Amino acid sequence: MKPGDVVAVWGCGAVGQMAARAALLLGADRVIAIDRFEYRLDMTRRHVGAETLNYEKTDIDAELREMSGGRGPDVCIEAVGMEAHSSGAQQLYDQAKQQMRLQTDRSAAARQAIQACRKGGSVFVLGVFAGFVDKFPLGAVMNKGLTLRGAQQHGHRYIPMLLERMERGELETAHLATHVMSLDDGPKGYHLFKEKLDGCVRAVFQPGR
Repeated sequence: MKPGDVVAVWGCGAVGQMAARAALLLGADRVIAIDRFEYRLDMTRRHVGAETLNYEKTDIDAELREMSGGRGPDVCIEAVGMEAHSSGAQQLYDQAKQQMRLQTDRSAAARQAIQACRKGGSVFVLGVFAGFVDKFPLGAVMNKGLTLRGAQQHGHRYIPMLLERMERGELETAHLATHVMSLDDGPKGYHLFKEKLDGCVRAVFQPGR
């Protein structure tokens, strides 16, 4: 991305929030974060400074076009991954295909990011995927001339810079540790995180707590 871009981020977990904050630090004109859980949307507004949309309450594609001058976002970031949730029949279809082992991952957020991105824009897949997905809109990627990238975080390269930004107060991460627990509470913490219960964004386990 470059300064002045409109950036849309799917997912307001820890990865999505940090991606949104990074876009703001890199000079994005507008950053819009998309999720369905109000506690995560509220956290993203308060701690990251991004605009937010609830995909269960609005037409995301129409809203993003309105917020980007009719073109669609310049950059779309998928920060959801293999267990993406969608609405209606699409969710039932993806779940059935996954349970029947006909696909390994649900890619609803990636599909929506590709459909929403402007012609000539960029789509980044940061969510974790394991294998194959169904109904991937490859035609849209080609016909819109999109750049599609995906990667794990390259720690050795970026961690020193990230720590410097945290020291300067540009990156705030403490709010992401919503549940600090002992190792004995590991099963409970993972359950809260997986099911998104009790406002859990990240469960942090401390030995001896």
